[in-house]
Amino acid sequence: MSLHDTSKSANCHAMSDVLNRIGDKWSVMVVGMLGRNGTLRFNELKRMINGVSQRMLTLTLRNLERDGLVTRTIYPEVPPRVEYGLTEMGRTLDGPIGKLWDWSAEHHTAIIEARAVYDARESAVAAATPRKVAYAQG
Repeated sequence: MSLHDTSKSANCHAMSDVLNRIGDKWSVMVVGMLGRNGTLRFNELKRMINGVSQRMLTLTLRNLERDGLVTRTIYPEVPPRVEYGLTEMGRTLDGPIGKLWDWSAEHHTAIIEARAVYDARESAVAAATPRKVAYAQG
C-alpha cells in the first residue's frame, strides 16, 4: 500500500498508526539514542534519556520491539544482561530522527524566544481586556 494519497481512509489510518508509535516523545528519544550509541542496556538508556521513568521506558521499548524497530537480547549470565538495539528497519529511522534532532538543536533558542514574545503579547491582551464579573443578587 502506498501512503501518497492521504485522502484514502486506509492510508490515513496507516499513517496515524505509524506516526503514533514513532512520533511519541519517548520513542523518538529511544530510537535516537540507540541510533547514535548502538546497542545499550536498559539503565544506560534510562540515564541518557532525561526524565523518562522506568515504567515508561519499559513500555516504550516493549512497543518498539513489538513494531519490529528494536531488538531485545538476553544473555544467560548471572545476573542476566539485557541489551537493546535497532533492527534493520529501526535503523532506517536514523536519518529522519537525526534530522529532527539537528533541527531541534538549531531552532530551540528561536522557539523559546518566540514563546516568550507570544506569552508577553497574550498577557498584554488579557490585561487590556476588561474582565466580566458576575455579581450574585441577594
